[in-house]
Amino acid sequence: MSNPVDDRAARPESGRAGRLKTALISLAILLAGIALMVLIFKTEPTATRRDVAKETAMLVEVTAAEGGTFRPRIEVMGRVVPAREVALSARVGGRVIEQSDAFEPGGRVGEGELLLRLDPADYETTLRQRRSELEQARADLELEQGRQSVARQDFELLGEELDQGNRALVLRQPQLKQARARVEAAEAALRRARLDLQRTRLTAPFDAQILSRSVTLGSQINAGDALGRLVATDRYWVEASVPLSRLRWLRFAEDEGEDGAPVTLRQDAVWGENRHRQGRLRRLVGELDDAARLARVLITVDDPLALEAPEGTPALMLGGFVRTLIEGRELRDVVRLERGLVRRDDTVWVMTDGALDIRSVKVLLRDAGHAYIAEGLEPGDRVVRTDLATVVDGAALRLEQPGEEAPE
Repeated sequence: MSNPVDDRAARPESGRAGRLKTALISLAILLAGIALMVLIFKTEPTATRRDVAKETAMLVEVTAAEGGTFRPRIEVMGRVVPAREVALSARVGGRVIEQSDAFEPGGRVGEGELLLRLDPADYETTLRQRRSELEQARADLELEQGRQSVARQDFELLGEELDQGNRALVLRQPQLKQARARVEAAEAALRRARLDLQRTRLTAPFDAQILSRSVTLGSQINAGDALGRLVATDRYWVEASVPLSRLRWLRFAEDEGEDGAPVTLRQDAVWGENRHRQGRLRRLVGELDDAARLARVLITVDDPLALEAPEGTPALMLGGFVRTLIEGRELRDVVRLERGLVRRDDTVWVMTDGALDIRSVKVLLRDAGHAYIAEGLEPGDRVVRTDLATVVDGAALRLEQPGEEAPE
């Protein structure tokens, strides 16, 4: 059993050791805190003028304005239409006894190629009849000429003087005119019979593609009946609508045989982005588009079906819509700029001596990709490409230095 007196003597010493330990720990924490503060103050960065400039000036990208002479490209939509189209119809009636294999929708035929042939039997009979009628009329004319010769001899033997009217009757001049008229009528009837016989053969009027056919072998047709639709394959038209304000920049073919402005045709969804066709601006149609009140222009495209073009050349399809890029008239001494860099109210942001210069410009023309500026901008001016959050004239700007990372 322990001594109570010894326990009471030991507890005070244990209390003093605990307080001392706590004090030492607190002192160590305080010294560590002081050392940390000293380290922070010694390593704090020093502010400089260059750092302040980087914090206040907006980081931008710029592009140099390009000056010179350019040809804009005016982009509009156009619709492919035939340059020549005929509705094939019969000039005579009859039964179809022969038909070309190419005479069907989508078929192609050459100029003069036989499409249909009608039964010629009735027309051959008529032709023989007209020939015999002509021979009879010519024989009657010869007989009448003989009678006139006899009448002239008899009149000369009588030696009588007659007025002009009676003289013509005595010499049988009216009968002679009548015989000649019958010959002319018989000759005309013979020519008509020959034409009718020729018209039993229906041929292509030009190199064409068949769009539709309404008869077939064995059909009985009458004169005037529609037989089909053909379009020429040598040339198509593209009918485009152009804003009236842009007409003055277009160059049409002024004289027959003269080429108008070049036109690039695209149909990316069908042909792909890297394929296109070329055409020529032909003429202005003297009528506005009813819906949009735009001017209508015609563009010619030769060999639209790419029959003679290199392999892979896309073919135009009638009724299809295409993008038409028309080369405009030459613009001299202008500044060309990406269209999106002309800001609201026709202003351009220019970086001048490290500051933003908001300039009003005079835009002569806009095409699909560029704006052509006549006044307010000079070649070589540094145009700001970056969209700025704060647009204030004179605001500080800076360019990204080599090796410097742009702020996130």
